[in-house]
Parts: sequence; C-alpha cells; structure tokens
Amino acid sequence: MGKELKVLVIRFSSIGDIVLTFHALRCLREKHPNAEIHFLTKSTYAELLQASTFHDKALFFEGDLMQTRSVIRKENYTHIVDLHNNLRTRLLTIGIRGVHLSRFNKLNWEKWLFTRIKKNRLPNKHVVERYIEAFSQLGVLNDSKNTLFFVPNEFKIELNRYDLKENVFLAIALGAQYSTKKFPVASLIKVLESYDLPIVLLGGDAENEDGQKIQEAFPQKKMYNLCGELSLLASASILSQAKTVLTNDTGLMHIAAMFDVPIVSIWGNTVPAFGMYPYRPEKEGTVKIHEVVGLNCRPCSKIGYQECPKGHFNCMEKQDLSAIATDIKA
Repeated sequence: MGKELKVLVIRFSSIGDIVLTFHALRCLREKHPNAEIHFLTKSTYAELLQASTFHDKALFFEGDLMQTRSVIRKENYTHIVDLHNNLRTRLLTIGIRGVHLSRFNKLNWEKWLFTRIKKNRLPNKHVVERYIEAFSQLGVLNDSKNTLFFVPNEFKIELNRYDLKENVFLAIALGAQYSTKKFPVASLIKVLESYDLPIVLLGGDAENEDGQKIQEAFPQKKMYNLCGELSLLASASILSQAKTVLTNDTGLMHIAAMFDVPIVSIWGNTVPAFGMYPYRPEKEGTVKIHEVVGLNCRPCSKIGYQECPKGHFNCMEKQDLSAIATDIKA
C-alpha cells in the first residue's frame, strides 16, 4: 500500500483569493475523501479559514521562513500545492525531498501585457479553474458546482437585532483594498435615492467614514452603518441573509458568491477578464456585472491604485447609475 495522501495547500492572501481556493479544496476532498489536507496562510486570515469545511488543519506563516520551512518538513507531506507562488513560498518549499510539488501559474506576463499595452492574452478561465489545474497531479477536476461558505454559529447574526428580515434588505460592501476599485460615495448616494428597502453598509474601520456620509444623506431611510463593527464572518452572515448584495471587486464579493443571493458587482480599474469575477457556475444569471467598457486606459493595474493615474477616474465616474439602481431593485 502506498503512502497515505497528505496534502499541504499554500495561499498567503488575500480574502478573495483565499475564499476562491475553497472550491479547489472541496474538489480535492471529494476526489480524496480520506486525504489529510492542511492549509498554510497568514495568521491574519485565521478567522476566514473557519469558513472552510474541506481542510483538516490550518498552519500560519508569521514571517519566519526557516521556522515555517522546518514545520513543513516535519509534516512529511506527500504533496504540496503552492497557490500563491511568490518568492517566499518558493523558498519555503523548494528542495524538500519526497514530496510532489506543483505551483499555480499566476500568468504575470499576460497580466503585464494586458495592463501595460492592453493586449489580452489571458485564458478565458476563472481563477478557480486555474487553481484546480494546479491539483491535476492528484487527479482533481472541476465539477462546476457551487461551494458553500460555512458561517460558524458563534458568528451568525440574528437580524432582529437590527429590526431586519431575511431577504428584505440590501447589503452593500463598501470596501476594497485600493481606492480605484471603490464605487464613489457620491455615485452610490444617487443610486440609492429611489431604493425603498432597508440597507446595511458593510466594511472595515476604513469604510466607516463613507458609511456615515451615506447614512447622513438619507436620514429618513432605514439604514445601518456596520462598518468596523462586525468581524469578517459576522459580515458574511449578513450577506447570506440579504435580498441583494451590491459590491465592489473585493473579498466580500467572493464570499457573497458562495451564498444564494443576487449580486450586483461594480468594477473600476480592474476587469472581469482577469478571471476574478464572482464564481457561481450553477447560477451565473444571478450575478450582474457593471463596468465601463471601451476605455483605452483600462485595466490600468491588476490590483489597483489609491488614486486614478490619469486623474479622471472614468472607470467609475462613467458608470450607468440608472442601470445599477434598476438591478438592485430586481
């Protein structure tokens, strides 16, 4: 009998990227139900990993390469799948004997071509499909099914706390790592003018000021600014109970995609062609994507900037506000 399957999956960041690995973990678990599966990430994302039911153990990288490499060697993995594939993960894993090692192809050259000279040479594949390809040595295939994002009981939010009812409110994810991925507050206020149902604003501390501005613009609306008040998984609980989720290209968008809730997604400097749009293969029609097509400056970056490098921010300022307002009411 061969050595029992013991697999280490590595992805250090960020929220959306880690959430999208859950699909690959599920396919791995279903292909090899008796395998021991470990996941290595930064301790910042320890809470997030509680939403995955497809791995057995979480390991955390605290910045010490030698210490983490020592831990990896002692675990005696049969396979390591590096879904981050940067210098640090290569230093952690290169040269370890007796292990089958595969790495995710980040297609950095193709992304450079797209952002710098606007030549799209990227494959027409979602990043989830490309993650799963990194498991090909294990016979793992994409079954094109939705994957559940599990919210532990201690993080679940009872809506009566806010006098809300399930499927009768709009959840808005205000955040994004970079400003050029954020829908402007002034535009969002215009979109919400004719919206009648209750509204919940979600994000971190950085979004609290924007949340206050939106709330102040509508003193008569039933609106809750919960930015900075809820943990990530508690925010996920709110998303799961919403009628609709309005979101930027951000981590909460990918979490929402794992729930049975319509999504209205707004894109600025990044583009869905990067393969990072909401992954919902069984219900693609429940996702509406809004982007300003035809701009010769877009995409300007694979991640984003804190301000528009051209100074006009047309990728957000020229969004069709009427169409967005219509979609969130649907």
